[in-house]
Amino acid sequence: MTLDKAPAVHEDAYVPSERRIARERYRRARTRRATAIAATSTLVTGAVLFLLVTGSPGWTRTRETFFSAHYARVALPQVMEGLWLNLRLLAVCGAAVLVFGLLLAVARTLRGPVFFPVRALATAYTDFFRGLPLIICLLMVVFGLPALRLEGVTTDPVLLGGGALVLTYSAYVAEVFRAGIESVHPSQRAAARSLGLSSGQALRFVVLPQAVRRVVPPLLNDLVSLQKDTGLVSIAGAVDAVYAAQIIASRVGDWRGG
Repeated sequence: MTLDKAPAVHEDAYVPSERRIARERYRRARTRRATAIAATSTLVTGAVLFLLVTGSPGWTRTRETFFSAHYARVALPQVMEGLWLNLRLLAVCGAAVLVFGLLLAVARTLRGPVFFPVRALATAYTDFFRGLPLIICLLMVVFGLPALRLEGVTTDPVLLGGGALVLTYSAYVAEVFRAGIESVHPSQRAAARSLGLSSGQALRFVVLPQAVRRVVPPLLNDLVSLQKDTGLVSIAGAVDAVYAAQIIASRVGDWRGG
């Protein structure tokens, strides 16, 4: 007995309608038109700004002062060395700020009357350093600590300046982490406790992972601000990128004056 072969099922390929084809063609044309308009507007704006700047009376002096290729090559090694210091400060201080700020945030969210002193100290620290200008904190740490002549206290301006950055930015980052922790719904913690996790385990495995994911954008904002403020360590004598450029500029002025 033979079995008849089943007839092959032929499926027609999808063919878009004329209206859909026309709609997609219109969208592509509109996109090309918008891109062309944006490019033309950008070029016109750039050309106008170029003509305004280069046609100003002081352009020749400005070009010699700020756009000199010769002095740029002279200053590049020192500026790059100073920039390397800025990047090292960002890496070390950024890691310390994240760890210390997270500890402060956790301390502020501890429950129970037994943790009241910890919460009070963390709150006082956060409020104080958030209200203290960074430049004042730098001056206090960089010049105040060495003046005390304490045993084991370094006088390195880079270390002291980095410490001041950590003190200030930890207070800001702590509030970011605390906002993330408090944004997690209490039912998450309650569900974790009902499964047998302790309070510490619920915080570590349930609350903190969700909180950290939610506060990544504001943390990046704080790290960008930290990178810009690393240049303030130059007030203690540390040669960062900006201070190195100032040194080269002063030397160039002396050479021209001589």
